[in-house]
Amino acid sequence: MSSDMEGITGSILLLCLIGLTNANTSPTIHVLVYNVCEDTPIGADAFTIVASDAENDPLTFSLTGPNALYFTVDNTGTVKVRRHLDRESSDLMQLGVSVSDGFNTRNRELNIILLETNDNKPIFQESSYDVEIPENTLVGTSLFKVHAIDADTSIAGVVQYSIDEVTPNDGFSLFSIVSTTGEVKLNGHLNYTSLSTFYRLKINATDGGGHCYFKETVYFSSIAFSFITVVDVPDLNPRFINLPYIGKVEENSPKGMSVFKVTAIDQDTGVNDYILYSIEDSTPHGMFTISRDDGVISVLTDIDREIIGDTVTLTIKAIESKPNIQGLQASTMAKVQINIVDINDNKPEFYKCAGSGEELLCVKASNFTGEVFEHSLGSIPIDMTVKDLDKFSNTELILEGADSDVFSVVPRFTSSDSIVQLLVKQPEKLNFEKIQQIVVQVVAIDQEKTSFRSTATVTINIKDTNDNSPKFPQDTYKLQVAEHSPVGTVLAKIAAEDPDTMDQGKITYRLLPDSILQYFDVEPHTGTVFVKNESLLDREVRSLYSATLQAKDTDGKPGTTVLEITVTDINDQHPVINRDSYLVFVEEGGQLYVKIEATDADDPNTVNSQIVYGIMPSRYSNNFTIDPNTGVLRNRGELDREALDPKLGGRIQLNVTATDKGTPPLDTVVTVTINVEDVNDNSPKFEPSSYNFYVKEGEKGAFVGSVYAEDLDQTTDFNRISFSIIDGSFGSFIIRTFAEEWGYRGNIAIDPDIELDYESTRKQYILKVEATDLEQKKAVVMVPVDVLDVNDERPEFNLTETVTVKENTASSEAVGSFTAQDKDGNHSLVYQLESMKCRCNSSLTPCSWFILDPTGEVRPNPEYKVDYEQCDQVVIEAQVVDENTEKGHNNSAKTGKMVIYIEDINDNAPEFLPSHSVFVVVSESASKGTSVAGVTAIDRDSDINREIDFKVTAVQFEDTNNHTTNMRMLFEAVTTQQKDIFVGIIQTTEGLELSLKGKYLVTVTATDTGGLSSSTVLEIFTVDESYKVELQFTRTVDDVEQNRNKILRSLMAATKAAVEVVAIRPDSAEKSRALDITVMVAYFVYSNGTALTSNEVEIMLSDPEHYSVLTDLGLRNIGMVPVFEADVDPVKYILLGMVGGLIIVLAVLTTSLLCTRRKYRRKLKAAKAMNSASMVISDNQKSGPVVPGTNKYTMEGANPVLNLNFNTTMDLDLDEESSDVDKVSLNSLDYGDEMTIPENDTKPSMQMIKEEEEEEDSRPPEYIEPLGAALAQRGQKKDKPRVGFNNPAFSTTDL
Repeated sequence: MSSDMEGITGSILLLCLIGLTNANTSPTIHVLVYNVCEDTPIGADAFTIVASDAENDPLTFSLTGPNALYFTVDNTGTVKVRRHLDRESSDLMQLGVSVSDGFNTRNRELNIILLETNDNKPIFQESSYDVEIPENTLVGTSLFKVHAIDADTSIAGVVQYSIDEVTPNDGFSLFSIVSTTGEVKLNGHLNYTSLSTFYRLKINATDGGGHCYFKETVYFSSIAFSFITVVDVPDLNPRFINLPYIGKVEENSPKGMSVFKVTAIDQDTGVNDYILYSIEDSTPHGMFTISRDDGVISVLTDIDREIIGDTVTLTIKAIESKPNIQGLQASTMAKVQINIVDINDNKPEFYKCAGSGEELLCVKASNFTGEVFEHSLGSIPIDMTVKDLDKFSNTELILEGADSDVFSVVPRFTSSDSIVQLLVKQPEKLNFEKIQQIVVQVVAIDQEKTSFRSTATVTINIKDTNDNSPKFPQDTYKLQVAEHSPVGTVLAKIAAEDPDTMDQGKITYRLLPDSILQYFDVEPHTGTVFVKNESLLDREVRSLYSATLQAKDTDGKPGTTVLEITVTDINDQHPVINRDSYLVFVEEGGQLYVKIEATDADDPNTVNSQIVYGIMPSRYSNNFTIDPNTGVLRNRGELDREALDPKLGGRIQLNVTATDKGTPPLDTVVTVTINVEDVNDNSPKFEPSSYNFYVKEGEKGAFVGSVYAEDLDQTTDFNRISFSIIDGSFGSFIIRTFAEEWGYRGNIAIDPDIELDYESTRKQYILKVEATDLEQKKAVVMVPVDVLDVNDERPEFNLTETVTVKENTASSEAVGSFTAQDKDGNHSLVYQLESMKCRCNSSLTPCSWFILDPTGEVRPNPEYKVDYEQCDQVVIEAQVVDENTEKGHNNSAKTGKMVIYIEDINDNAPEFLPSHSVFVVVSESASKGTSVAGVTAIDRDSDINREIDFKVTAVQFEDTNNHTTNMRMLFEAVTTQQKDIFVGIIQTTEGLELSLKGKYLVTVTATDTGGLSSSTVLEIFTVDESYKVELQFTRTVDDVEQNRNKILRSLMAATKAAVEVVAIRPDSAEKSRALDITVMVAYFVYSNGTALTSNEVEIMLSDPEHYSVLTDLGLRNIGMVPVFEADVDPVKYILLGMVGGLIIVLAVLTTSLLCTRRKYRRKLKAAKAMNSASMVISDNQKSGPVVPGTNKYTMEGANPVLNLNFNTTMDLDLDEESSDVDKVSLNSLDYGDEMTIPENDTKPSMQMIKEEEEEEDSRPPEYIEPLGAALAQRGQKKDKPRVGFNNPAFSTTDL
């Protein structure tokens, strides 16, 4: 009651204040000039009017004048563009403005300077640019000039020209344009005939671009077209059309008959000159003529195809009647082929033809001859050709005569020139012994005109056949010839005989087999046998030859005889000594006995083969003798080795000759080498007498050093030395012997299979080297060999211990180290990183958490954080390198490995997992121990550090007025674990108070074993039981339970709300029926705590998109849960009476102010607008009862899920033109008026007020309940959704 009275009192005071506004000062406008970009878009801010009021009253702005149509202004003074601005129309706009503080108004005129932007296209001065130019226009000629004007200023008005497109496209390169002047020039050669006869140029004019309101530079362009017509000039020769030209005419056609017509055109189609025709050449000449004007070819003389041939070729010239651009008459030539059509005017004739191809020459004949072998079959060529000079003929050939039955003629019929032959039909009648000649007649008949015929006589001569073979007079001939007789020497002339007439003088001869032909041959026509090869005819090689002489007649029939040829001897062989040389060894003082033996291949029974021996004079030849008959060589005196020249090495060489007695005598020389052997009387000796060598370890086959020894004996048999190591080698050294100019050298080397090792116990070897000659005379020397150390051992890793490092370590100290050893004494070991991998999620991946120093120490990498939660193990592989290695590998054979285990520390607080669940408390879950919410959390630490315990640390309650109150611990958390996730179940510790409307703010803290914690606040909404919804299903309870998840998904999809199911039970009211009815009791709650009523759920589930799905799941009906109305308070009726009295008082006061109505009407409207605005944005609205008949209650029994602010002090929107009685109908309390709101209204909960002066249908401001607005818009998805509004200014007290 008191709040309603305060509202009425405030309204009365407002009306009183309106009467005091005369003392208020007018607003001040400070800035009168503004710059606005002409491209400012409609609806964008143009400028803000700078104005103020001394009393700081709220200002309202309005625009006046003609230019007010271009702008709008709001109550903040922000001016927005309403229509498109154009600087080119006017660069200065005057705009009237009125600024009012609600009591006084200030009117001023603003100057709006429009700033330039690029908003105009260049405009061509002509719509098109069409020109005609001759095709021979010179390149570079200016054709025309385009010009475009841009209304913009500055750079935006500067126009650049370009050619965008040329049609046809291949003409693009023919034209160019000066970009600044628009002058179009010819850029290439034109051609009326081969190129296009016109071109369309698409010319672009583009401005310089500009911007103002928008930052992006804008360019505009315009297009103009130019049609360029190419004018033809006479620069081309005429051209014959419809080539090739082929005509025809029958032979014997009359003179003057038209045969063919040629046509030539002027290729300069734009000129099209008159064409004149003439015949320049004809093959043959003089057969045809041509009309000069029209090109008609006609017969000039008689035509005989058989004389002139099948075709006549004419060369036609076409010439233009007028000169071309060079002053000459252009012309062209064409060939015309006229085919002569044959007629049958000739009879078939017989010809004899000679030659072939183009050289074939045929002569008419009536007598022909042919030959045939007796008793033979086949064709008989008679050199006969039958011809019919007509082009198309059909000739029949027949035989006549007494013996015509012996032969047949081919072909029997022919339609062209044909060679005629006779075929033997009866070969038994061809007998040379009985008849030697047969005569027949061949008749040719034209089948079209049988009177056309010719006859030829054919004489056939019968020839004898070859039926005898050649025969020699003797079966065998014995011949002789001296060896090496000159080529061509005749042995004999042997001829064969053949009685056949055709073989007389035609027998040919041949020697067999072919192998005899390298020695002898025969003249093929005479039978003369002669020598073929002088050198091969050697008696000493072969003295007797046997050959077969073959004779063949012309038919290839053979006859043979045997030739036995003996080769006689001449002195042509040198004696042959049975050895190439003789080598004899004899000790000094001994006796020499050597027998020289020789043979001669000549005939042994002649002097040609008798041999005598001798010694050719030389330095030592007098010391020896030889028997001339036996060839025995002996020494005359004692042989002395030391008497010989030492350079000879004990060798004496004698030349012994073997000579035959033939004429002329022939001889052969052989060398006899006599070695006078030395006697061994000296021992080897080392020079120098002592040696000392050094060698590096590890070098197989390395050279150590050389020793030298000499034996004074003169022969190698006694002074040859071989070296050997007889002691001290231990199988590690070898020695090889080499001959020097004086003496021998022994090269000592390491065995190729042995490597000396300095690191072993033997570092020096004392070699005992022996020199021995062939008779085992010896000398010995001791050779020490020192082994030098070489860095050749590979380093080896020592066993590396496992390392444990705590995560998050910041120390730079080494956590471990690699160690290695090297057997060499001069090593320098350096450690290198091979790989580093971290075990993350049970897989090894490359990482860089640690650093390996060259010394082998491993330390944390300061650039990376060691995090157990990311990776729990690091495996480092390293390589050690000996920098002083001289030989072999310098690195270890195997890499070293270090395993670093990352030790977890408690460094991660528990983390709550996000959840979109909506937690509510309903009457069914308000009892003690009921689970009402749940949280989940994880801890990234491991083992015991990851264990989490949940605890409720604070409970608050926030009512519908956003007032928060601390509560006792009404909830507790029960901790459970699901795999790696810890779950906190929030349940009540005592029964909850159902009268509280709002939400519980429950702070849940998750703490791990290390004391690290994190908290989250759960919102648990209290939902009134009136929002309980019962859903009936035509299914059993078990079926509903089984399909529970599907039902919940469908319900949430339909309502977009969380569904809290509190019970699934059978419907007791349906027990008597046969159907199984199950009731699901649930609450539908949004994430902000707003709950849906049963009616609202029913509307949403009626959507066809979801209804069919729920029907399939058995949904039958949505039951209504009764809404319990608050008890009626009798006091309210008293309050209603008081309100009625106050309304009467207000009406009286209003009437008293009507006299001042006109004067203060404007100011009153401003005050009302301000009051309305304050109603909309008020954040401190008081609660009050609302209209009955809705689901809204007073604050004492308010909807627990709606946090609405109602202002009971809101003005009732009364004015001087409407009474308080008819302003708002009391019927509106039962159902809300409807009004249209824009679809894009993002605040449906705003109070919307309109003045009745601006709308004929004045409606009261109505409150839009958020959930109701959402449901209304959901049900009406048309262009104009209708939303119900409730007036929060009325309460039950008002009624």
